[in-house]
Amino acid sequence: MTALITGASAGIGLELAREFAQDKIDLVLVARREERLTKLAQELETSHGISVTVILQDLSEPSAAEVLFQTVQDKKIDIHYLVNNAGFGDVGEFVHSDMDKQHAMINLNVLTLTKLTRLFGAVMKEKGSGTILNVASDAAFRPGPMMSVYFATKHYVLAFSEAIAEELKPYGVVISILCPGATQSEFGEMAGFGPLAEDSPFPTSKEVAAYGYEQMKNGEVIVVHGKNNQERIAEEKDMTRRQVRERVYEQMGGVVK
Repeated sequence: MTALITGASAGIGLELAREFAQDKIDLVLVARREERLTKLAQELETSHGISVTVILQDLSEPSAAEVLFQTVQDKKIDIHYLVNNAGFGDVGEFVHSDMDKQHAMINLNVLTLTKLTRLFGAVMKEKGSGTILNVASDAAFRPGPMMSVYFATKHYVLAFSEAIAEELKPYGVVISILCPGATQSEFGEMAGFGPLAEDSPFPTSKEVAAYGYEQMKNGEVIVVHGKNNQERIAEEKDMTRRQVRERVYEQMGGVVK
């Protein structure tokens, strides 16, 4: 069996690769950073005796999904697990944001994920088996002033994936949606929050990946990591939308008047 993981060079994607490897599942690792991917591939092949294929690709390009799918087809690799983990965020007021960056974010977080789900999902349906793990966020459950586009992309991932879960369930294909909260990874720094504090209270990428992987194997559709995140999501269901967005705006450092 083989799992394809996007965004596998760091953070949750890297730790998910280790989870699959422990179960002796071969891997196709996709990201842009060759040195990191090659090092991880060597580690997992040596430690677990599996086969690891490295594919270097910028998945924010509009045609990235089709190119990746064709590359896998050309290599004659049968994908049993698809993990759409690649994604990034950007903090700040939307009207002052870099539109090229927002465009790339939408391409990666939404377009590529959608296309890969379509391409590999069709193959899985025809086979009558397969699993797709789409990584969303706890942001999927609330509006996100100061990270408006990122939160919106994760709303999409959750809603889209829930719908596809029902469509593919009769055909033996499992869809699982991992919704982590803030995590010890490079995501925050890349989004503009600054370096991660050494005494960070956030869970590690390894903890999030292990939980998400186990719940995926259990067939869970919506997987929210962390009791605090689960409780906050439940609490905000009883709040007005205005209350929720004002709370998020304040939490994100917005100017409260």
